[in-house]
Amino acid sequence: MLKVGLTGGIGCGKSHILREFHKLGVYTIDADEIAHEVILPDRSAYEKILETFGPEILASDRTIDRKKLGEKVFSDEKAREKLNRIVHPLILEEETRRVAEFQEREDPKFPIIMVDAALMVETGSYRKYDSVVVVYCPPQVQLQRVIARDRLSEEEALQRIQSQMPLLEKIKYADYIIESSGRLSETNEQVKHIFTELVNLGPADHSRQTG
Repeated sequence: MLKVGLTGGIGCGKSHILREFHKLGVYTIDADEIAHEVILPDRSAYEKILETFGPEILASDRTIDRKKLGEKVFSDEKAREKLNRIVHPLILEEETRRVAEFQEREDPKFPIIMVDAALMVETGSYRKYDSVVVVYCPPQVQLQRVIARDRLSEEEALQRIQSQMPLLEKIKYADYIIESSGRLSETNEQVKHIFTELVNLGPADHSRQTG
């Protein structure tokens, strides 16, 4: 079983790339999707987040409004750390559960698990993967994408980008790099190339150095 980490900066296109790997037959886990789930009203993080950040982060239906929460945590590093302490253990727990579930399957077509997590380098969890793929695009492209996607001001977008490790630093941890600023067809070709290489690898052939 080959465990692959997928990471990169906000707005670089990780979600699209994860979907492309999934189409090719890779079992994929999206940490951002899990993050959405663990803050739902019936989940354990909900009350802790509400106690920490107050009722003003709620939408009219009593769910947590991620935009309102984002305004609090991306402008305040200590607030962001508090949120991470609440949700990250729950995300990692669910990731572990899903990985174990996949490992129990009989004869998967491709025995590859890929986890998409934006902060795996920052948290050090990249070390638990056999291989790491980093998605990169130039900073100006990244900024414009975040502004357009999330309907943010330039200042708000920069706060989100600057809350993460700089991309040029992050790619130092990569075994593979996908440059995503071109056409989707060009990005998809890079995905196919990396997929082909991963299929021909196994954990014994390609393990990360932890030093």
